[in-house]
Amino acid sequence: MKRFFIYLIAFLPIVYLLIRLFIFDDVYDPIKYIYAITGVSATIILFISIIISMIKNKINLMKYRKKVGLLAFFYAFLHLTNFIVFDASFDFEFIIKETLDKPFIYLGMISFFILLFMAITSSKQLFRKYNNYHKLVYISLILITIHWIMAQKSINITQFIYIGIILIIGYYKLLQQIVKNSKI
Repeated sequence: MKRFFIYLIAFLPIVYLLIRLFIFDDVYDPIKYIYAITGVSATIILFISIIISMIKNKINLMKYRKKVGLLAFFYAFLHLTNFIVFDASFDFEFIIKETLDKPFIYLGMISFFILLFMAITSSKQLFRKYNNYHKLVYISLILITIHWIMAQKSINITQFIYIGIILIIGYYKLLQQIVKNSKI
């Protein structure tokens, strides 16, 4: 039952997106709107997956972390698919040119490939082998935030909030590491 609610909540952004695009038909630039909804959803869900591991000593939700992380990857995949299908129309020469010409795109691509690696290695057997590499999620979050700021060509309060959350997460993880090392 809890799993059902996780998926229900996680798919609300898609439902909202479809309602705005097809029922209200009030979106000025659908491609940018899809970018915004899928990108923000991927980032927020990724933050939630990290928070789950940070609070495991207080509230143990670790059995849901993999599902939440895969949902973040799903939204990142939709974000990339929007670029390839709607923005670039499968023109791979354009995709390569845009990726090389615009640094925010290759930062997003690097972040996507980190998430792809994590999704592929999230099975029990592969996770045991590649567990240490899953710490790249923190690099991915930094790259995602830079990607977003560069794509917007400005910085606003929401982006400051993301930066603040990343700094808090980094500080908390650093404290956890210090405590862990002092016990050794």
